[in-house]
Amino acid sequence: MTDEKLVEALKKGDQNAFKILYDEYAPKIYGILKNYVRPNELEDALQEVFVRILKGINNFEGRSKLSTWIYRIAVNVGKDYSRNYSKEIERPMDLDSEEPETYNVQPVSDTNVKKEVFNELSYEMILEIMEQLDEDERLLIKLRDIDGLSYNEIAEIADLPLGTVKSKLHYARKKLKKLIEEANLI
Repeated sequence: MTDEKLVEALKKGDQNAFKILYDEYAPKIYGILKNYVRPNELEDALQEVFVRILKGINNFEGRSKLSTWIYRIAVNVGKDYSRNYSKEIERPMDLDSEEPETYNVQPVSDTNVKKEVFNELSYEMILEIMEQLDEDERLLIKLRDIDGLSYNEIAEIADLPLGTVKSKLHYARKKLKKLIEEANLI
């Protein structure tokens, strides 16, 4: 089904169209959200993205690709969750509590990386190394190098100028390469 037909079916409330949308985009959205959201909140965040998609589909005019619009929603939801998580961390800890609070550092993506060097490394090592990148750096690498999106699509999703995307991605890749070299993995 083409994006145009999918959008029209979604606007009409077609349940089959929603299933197609979910099957196509849930894994990609999940990968984006993992850059921002704690593991125990991923399902809620994923649901929030689809709620926003369904609420906003009638206003989707097709000026951008459907995937770009959906990824932008996913990034916004992820950033909302990240902000809420930051507020939780900043609150004072209850030292009288018998159970200490713990915060999980989430892995970045469960998608196999296409580059040769990554194929040689174990999956866990890649995740550990990528966790050292900022969430924006992980997102750019994921969108470009894993999902294969164009620079223009990434610029629209990240709400950044094209030149900034290229520059940030360049430095994110350099940083990732340096981290891999420091870990003596290549």
